[in-house]
Amino acid sequence: MKDIRKVMKKEEFLTQYAAHLNEKQRKAVQTVQGPVLLLAVPGSGKTTVLVHRLGYMLYVEGIRPENILTLTYTVAATKDMSRRFASVFGEEYGGALEFRTINGICARIIYRYGQMIGRSAFELVKDEKMTGKILTDILIGQLPEYPTESDVKGARTLITYCKNMLLPEEEIRKLGEKEGIPLPEIYKEYNQYLREHGLMDYDDQMLYAYRLLKGSPELLQFYRDKYRYLCVDEAQDTSKIQHIIIGLLAGKNGNLFMVGDEDQSIYGFRAAYPEALLNFEKDHPGAQVLVMDQNYRSGAKIVAAADGFIQRNSARHEKHMTAVREEGSEIHYIELRNRLNQYGYLAKVADGCLRETAVLYRDNESAIPLVDQLERRGIPYRMKNVDMAFFTHRIVADVTSIIKFAFDPGNTELFLRIYFKCQTFLRKDQAEQLCRISARKRIPVLEAVDYADGINGLVTGKCRALATHLKNMRKETPSKILFRIETPLGYGEYLDRNNMDRNKLAILKVLAYQETSAAGFLSRLGYLQNILKNQKGEADCPFILSTIHSSKGLEYDRVYLMDVFDGVFPDKTAGQSASATEQEKKDFEEERRLFYVGMTRAKNELSVFKISDRESCFIKEMRRPSGKKRAAAAGGREMMPGNRVPDDYDPVIGERVVQIRYGAGTITDVEYDGGGEAGDGKTGRFTVTFDSGRERIFRFPAAFQAGMMLEGG
Repeated sequence: MKDIRKVMKKEEFLTQYAAHLNEKQRKAVQTVQGPVLLLAVPGSGKTTVLVHRLGYMLYVEGIRPENILTLTYTVAATKDMSRRFASVFGEEYGGALEFRTINGICARIIYRYGQMIGRSAFELVKDEKMTGKILTDILIGQLPEYPTESDVKGARTLITYCKNMLLPEEEIRKLGEKEGIPLPEIYKEYNQYLREHGLMDYDDQMLYAYRLLKGSPELLQFYRDKYRYLCVDEAQDTSKIQHIIIGLLAGKNGNLFMVGDEDQSIYGFRAAYPEALLNFEKDHPGAQVLVMDQNYRSGAKIVAAADGFIQRNSARHEKHMTAVREEGSEIHYIELRNRLNQYGYLAKVADGCLRETAVLYRDNESAIPLVDQLERRGIPYRMKNVDMAFFTHRIVADVTSIIKFAFDPGNTELFLRIYFKCQTFLRKDQAEQLCRISARKRIPVLEAVDYADGINGLVTGKCRALATHLKNMRKETPSKILFRIETPLGYGEYLDRNNMDRNKLAILKVLAYQETSAAGFLSRLGYLQNILKNQKGEADCPFILSTIHSSKGLEYDRVYLMDVFDGVFPDKTAGQSASATEQEKKDFEEERRLFYVGMTRAKNELSVFKISDRESCFIKEMRRPSGKKRAAAAGGREMMPGNRVPDDYDPVIGERVVQIRYGAGTITDVEYDGGGEAGDGKTGRFTVTFDSGRERIFRFPAAFQAGMMLEGG
């Protein structure tokens, strides 16, 4: 390859290319040798630094471009990185560097090994429709019901997780039990099908590359010699198997530059492995850890609130995000009576909106009622990365099947889908007997119970009651129908028994309020599904709907965070309890990271909806900084004698305390005098769960005046 390096003196390079960088950014650009971890907070210019560091390696260090490999998370990111490099240093240099995804480099490793041994690798399955078809056929034999699109997608996600986390069989079994499916059997059958047909999926591609590098010293040495300098972007989103492959290519003391921020690791469901950042110094002895902690994106008040919020996480490096910009707008808490009021409020914001505004949420389903409102009012919007899983989810399919059966009581196919979810207490053979009688006599299925053999009086009564409920449903509004399905019909209890949350049912209820008939409700669901499936949006529309996951790496002038209440965002709160399992704590910290990422998308204005009839642990945490943040804000002022806490201290859930009689423990609940919430009323009592298992309630501030202390204080 033609040598395109142009050697420059360091001072010349820094003057010509890096004059706009701050001191910490410049240090990261110039730190080239050995293992380096760069922790980059939101809005700190990490891509700018990565691009300029590549230029520094070429111009100043004289490193050959073919010896540098830059790994990014997605194909789109590789193209963007290459484009940004070329815009600064020219097309010729950009074309000489390698920007690849990890799957891209794994494909090269597999191909190289095939050349070495004279054999071709398995064919890569690039079409997700094909893997979907394979999994559908497997799930038909493994699940009690015909799989929905959502079931297939869920199984595919779990298989990806298992492979990326290198889970042993016992862990796969536990994961399957948690999700309520026979995952080990599905996993084994899926992999067996691929092997028998000479196929591999994208996850296999990484597994095979890992095994080849481990098993062939010659192959590993070839790539270590070729890629003497590795740069990894978005390292917090990289999976366990990917980190292992990177570690093999770099070696213990290799020139590895890893850029990321464990506080922004939000892809746990895809097997993101932020632990690799936390263990970087242990895995790479002598490694340097650099921090870029200045946020250039957001106003100072947003930065301060976000930093105070994320300080509550324990699985993180010790760092504080600081603002470069002036204070800017306060964070707005928009207090509404109930969840429904969010949609009307946001529709008014969207109507005639001229300012870049993003509505962010945890899950795609949160936006569906808002889309319904905007469509009804003809208000323009655009939506990022729409996920259609809601409409094919088991709960939505069940509800629509029950409604359809109410209007078609002789439909045996619908009956067999729902009978065991509506408290009929029928056995499967009994349900099938009713279907045969119904078909023979041409009568409604539930009426066939009067002609069936071997069905006791209790079950007969349940079937007759169900028939009455279904008959009444034909005359009711959709809202009443959904209430009847959830409660009298017992579908809500079915969801609870099967550990399925009711959020999707709640979304259906919201949509039902807008319709007057069952037919209209079903039609509206179909309409919304079609609208979202074909949603093009207006490319220049300033009103944007997006999940927080899809907003990662982006920024908006104004941000609204919706559905911020316990049970939706965060979806589970068990992780903040003193008795939480390690996995529950880990999951809860990821929820907190997701919220942090949402907060830091806002440049100038951040608004959060506070729903009066719903508790929100995140809003409480936002309004009351963590103990570490309060101490930093206080400038390390003296503790009050007698109670050993700052004079503005209030107990906060999750903080550790030490009590003379009971020892160390965790604050697990806080009550406020006058019924107020955090930030409103004064603290009255708080509960501590001690490490011994004892739980005690204390008055505030009397407990601290009597000698209780913050742990470590």
